Formats: sequence, structure tokens, C-alpha cells
Amino acid sequence: MQTKKQSLIESVVNLFIGTIIAFIIQIYVYELFDIYVTMKQNIYITLIFLVSSLFRSYVLRRLFNFITIKRNQEKISE
Repeated sequence: MQTKKQSLIESVVNLFIGTIIAFIIQIYVYELFDIYVTMKQNIYITLIFLVSSLFRSYVLRRLFNFITIKRNQEKISE
């Protein structure tokens, strides 16, 4: 079982790596679809997705951790 801090650290590391990959891919995808954005705009777009992904990842991890704890408690009380 992970602590809240461990869940947050794992999510941040995962998102950091994913953000770098997404940023690079976005440069090529925008060009492929003739979408013109400045580098600054691309950074802002990436940051918006980063924050939303961090929140989603952390909440889902905590939810699944909660479900696991509940199931373990139910097994113990049987």
C-alpha cells in the first residue's frame, strides 16, 4: 500500500516524463495538422494538460488505494 506522499511522488515523476514526451509530440502533430502555435502557447497548452493529468492521476490512485483498503478490511471481518 502506498502512502499519499508516495502516490504523489509517483504521479509527479510519471507526469514529468509524459509531459516532456507530449511536448515534443505536440510540436510535430500541430505541424502535421497545420495548427500554428508559438512555442510559448505550446508550453501553456502542455502545462494545462500537465495539471489536469496530475490531479486525475493522484485522485484515481487514492481511489483505488481506498478500494483496496476496504476490500482488505472486509476480508478480515469475514
